[in-house]
Amino acid sequence: MRPETGSGAESSKISEQHKASRGLPRYFHLLWEEDLEELRPVLQAVRDRASEVVDNWYRLYVLHFGDRRTLSENEFRAIFEPAIVRNKDNLLGRDMDAYARDLHSLGDTLAARKVPLQEIIASLHLFEEASQAVFPRDIQDLAWLYSTFDRLSHVRIMLLVDAYVRSESALAGARLQALERQAAMTPIEERTSFHGLVGASPVMRRLYERIEAAGQTRGTVLVVGESGTGKELVARAIHECGPEPSAPFVALNCAALPKDLIESELFGYKRGAFSGANTEYLGLFRAAEGGTLFLDEITEMSAETQSKLLRAIQERTVRPVGSTREVPVDVRLIASTNRDPEQAVEAGQLRQDLYYRLQASVLQVPPLRERLGDVPLLAQHFIVLFNEKLHRTPLVVGIEEDAMEAMKRYPWPGNVRELSNAIESAFTFGRSATLRLVDLPPALASEPGVHLAPAQHTASAAPNGVATFADVERDLIKRTLAMTEGNKARAAKLLRISRKKLYAKIAKYGLE
Repeated sequence: MRPETGSGAESSKISEQHKASRGLPRYFHLLWEEDLEELRPVLQAVRDRASEVVDNWYRLYVLHFGDRRTLSENEFRAIFEPAIVRNKDNLLGRDMDAYARDLHSLGDTLAARKVPLQEIIASLHLFEEASQAVFPRDIQDLAWLYSTFDRLSHVRIMLLVDAYVRSESALAGARLQALERQAAMTPIEERTSFHGLVGASPVMRRLYERIEAAGQTRGTVLVVGESGTGKELVARAIHECGPEPSAPFVALNCAALPKDLIESELFGYKRGAFSGANTEYLGLFRAAEGGTLFLDEITEMSAETQSKLLRAIQERTVRPVGSTREVPVDVRLIASTNRDPEQAVEAGQLRQDLYYRLQASVLQVPPLRERLGDVPLLAQHFIVLFNEKLHRTPLVVGIEEDAMEAMKRYPWPGNVRELSNAIESAFTFGRSATLRLVDLPPALASEPGVHLAPAQHTASAAPNGVATFADVERDLIKRTLAMTEGNKARAAKLLRISRKKLYAKIAKYGLE
């Protein structure tokens, strides 16, 4: 917690008046030149100990995002450590134009790497915390120090978000032109891909039709599907099928931010709303003005914030934290959840009134095990993607037959995300121009007798010939445990559930 003193706040106010009277330059409406001069010892410490700061920062990044993080440790270091040194050199040299250019370049890099916007914002707050460990210990006015460094962090966020949104818009514009050309040449019944989604199975083609229909309205939509099925891709496709595909598309993973931060990120805040709020922040609703706001895993939001979200949807206004005035917004909301919505309502994870508002337009994204015929198309899609991304030599041109057969038999509890990870792993460890069975993760490359048959063929059937949900779930857990040779930690990871939940399922179905 940052220390605060009344005298510190008063002296800061006097200092602001003093600077104004001297006519010193003010940067980005937040920082005076005199602030930068007084921050010099801190900026020098962060620059000179950049490696240590990145160590602290990466530990916080892993702790906060876990397996959801976008960047590996090597990528994280390669991107941010040189940037810290450059940024601090620019600030120490008072070259604010170079500082802004460098942060715009960093924003472009993060956008191209597909780091989610909410991950960038949260990571910059973590950087502030990581930097405090190297602050000089002889600074007397800590309240002033934290306040000024916080304002510098807001400048950094503004520049990065500005560059990120511009870069995303440019990439989206080029992508939309290609998608429109492709759609014009491909009849609906022959589509094998659609706005980034890949699949030619009947269930996917029905999903494409529902996405097109949803895109023609501005109503709220709820996307339901297991983790890894591509719910954000569905949301982007709905947005791109709408009348303003080049308008902003802003995504927020509600599970990636602490619940007490989500409200201020969504609705923004006024200056002075809370400790550290030294400037006004517009929030993601207003950042998405005229476009679409996608809220992933909406059940991770607190009930109080869900109530305010419902009001924002109904009234088309938002009230920033610390404000007494509501601000009109024109935003289309798409939400998603990996839970059964009705069960989430019963469990108190989703407000009933919000669910009633969202359930008017619900899109179900099928799990990969229900469309195993799409696996070859998806595999080829990821081969093209990783050839471009990883620059491996030799380039991969295909997949050997036994490897493809294993992939088509596997139930993919982690869905399309797990398939993508499997192909990337094969790129990393394989050395030939074709991906082999031995290059795939152990779960797929096990002995032939251990390969898992598709869930719909192995689950016990009910009297009417249709397997119940419990039958399918029991069979999936049983086969996953067999594949992992009883390793429950690994089975839970493959199934994307907690070990505690796995133990409960094992007891429920008598699988010990």
